[in-house]
Amino acid sequence: MTEFSQFPFSQKLVQWYEIHKRDLPWRNTTNPYYIWLSEIILQQTRVVQGMPYYYKFVEAFPTVFDLAVADEAEVLRLWQGLGYYSRARNLHTTAKIVVDEYKGVFPDSYQELLKLKGVGSYTAAAIASFSYNEPVAVLDGNVYRVLSRVFGIETDIASNEAKKVYSEYAQMLLPLQNADTHNQAIMEFGAIQCTPGTPTDCMFCIFANECVAHAQGRQAVLPIKSKKVKVKERFFHYFLIEQNDKFVMRKRVGRDVWEGMYDFYLIESSQGCSLEVLLEHDEWLNNTLLNGIVMSESGTFTHVLTHQKIQTKFWYIQVNPDFSLNLPENHAFYNLSEVDDLPKSTLVNNYLTQESKILT
Repeated sequence: MTEFSQFPFSQKLVQWYEIHKRDLPWRNTTNPYYIWLSEIILQQTRVVQGMPYYYKFVEAFPTVFDLAVADEAEVLRLWQGLGYYSRARNLHTTAKIVVDEYKGVFPDSYQELLKLKGVGSYTAAAIASFSYNEPVAVLDGNVYRVLSRVFGIETDIASNEAKKVYSEYAQMLLPLQNADTHNQAIMEFGAIQCTPGTPTDCMFCIFANECVAHAQGRQAVLPIKSKKVKVKERFFHYFLIEQNDKFVMRKRVGRDVWEGMYDFYLIESSQGCSLEVLLEHDEWLNNTLLNGIVMSESGTFTHVLTHQKIQTKFWYIQVNPDFSLNLPENHAFYNLSEVDDLPKSTLVNNYLTQESKILT
């Protein structure tokens, strides 16, 4: 294992960063609101995907006060397509907390930032460092990878002790006077130079002479991560019901990844089922279809989340205009414009725009 005291790690890193850094909007400000916004958006999200969302949120909610008073449905709608919708709900909740409890001024210390909902150790360190230059090290996937490879750290990053081991390294490497630039640099280095797999240009890396992984040919092995994510398979059967040019949509309630979003009448099963089988076990849907007609049946949509693989089929049903349709709880009729404005999951929105062409 290479000792971090043997070479000027931070100095070389910052010099590299000043030459190779990407011009990203949240790097041109110390405003904690914009930095917090960018960090929440970029959780589990690549920069190229998150950038348009950052601009949309800044335009719609230029201050934390604007975000705090916004309607949750509008926040979720702007977030639509980005996934991990709890981030959007936490974003909205935290904005209210900052306004109500901190008079609209973000806390200026790492420890105080940790008290905000949805703000973990990484995000708190990023805001404290980038906004207030507090010397607290950031630790994300990119940082894990750089530290593991350069210093030959073999602690499994999925293990309980990983955070302690890597945090100690990251903090000891952090310069007290230039913490913000150092933190930006190490994350950027992991994002565009010391990338996952086996980087193609290790011999030209600034750490080629010091990097343990390069010396041992272990770039593809480090960092070590042994735990496998267990993926649950789910089967959704959605029914888009139209009557008199209005569509039945359901607001999802309760603790759910799509809480607050809108979708259609849903039957979930342990396996794929034919429409006939579904009708045998759902009296409301069977009665609805006796007074309507199936206009189309989609192919199978596969939607993959971190811990879930969802196989989905959609049926589009038009109901007789004079039939009295008693809707289940949390379901309501919406016209086409309203459907378009409702916050929907990527899965539902893709069906509406691609398969059914209802929103086109």
